[in-house]
Amino acid sequence: MKQMPAGTTGSNLNLPNVLSGLRLLLAPVLLWCAHGGLAGPFLWLLALALATDAVDGHLARRLGVATPLGARLDSWGDLCTYAAMVFGLMWLWPAVFAREAWFLYLAVGFYLIPTLTSLLKFRELPRYHTWAAKLSAILMAPAYYLLVLYDLNWLFRVVVLFHIWVAIEEVIITIILSRRHHDVPTLFHAREIVRRQRDALHARRVRRRDRRAVKRDVRQCRPGGPGET
Repeated sequence: MKQMPAGTTGSNLNLPNVLSGLRLLLAPVLLWCAHGGLAGPFLWLLALALATDAVDGHLARRLGVATPLGARLDSWGDLCTYAAMVFGLMWLWPAVFAREAWFLYLAVGFYLIPTLTSLLKFRELPRYHTWAAKLSAILMAPAYYLLVLYDLNWLFRVVVLFHIWVAIEEVIITIILSRRHHDVPTLFHAREIVRRQRDALHARRVRRRDRRAVKRDVRQCRPGGPGET
């Protein structure tokens, strides 16, 4: 569902990146439809945007063309799409917006917290694409349509409450990582990354210590060196 990590290579001009870019470009169109009271076009275009989110990462993995640009487009596309969904609810379905206001405030707040945490530490949007975040995104699409078309709010509220855990997990991942990483499925994977980094650092220290010891032994073994009397 999400773009692959920046460690893979490929041309920036590829189908997954085009789909992610399309989602980003659809955001202002969605806002225009919502502000103009065009509920039908808004919902159809939103469905298109959510569909691109569902397939761009799968195609990137399948085609082996994931790029750092694609990951950034994906994150920005998600941010703009979710913002358009909130404004669409406020402008097109104000009664529903008023009734679900507290859950919307929770959703927005717990979306901003991990975003700001990552921006402050790594100067970029979080691109962990955790399994919990993917599940939350998958469930949000039907939850939103059930809310606005059938006035059924139970799934929407469940997804919002679940997103609190998504946000907490991403904040903890940001805190424990020493440098930016992409596609970290869970907190346990983040801890494994930290462990590998710690082991690699220890191994480098051991190698440096061993090299210094070898150099010292070589100097001591030279004629006239410190080892001779």
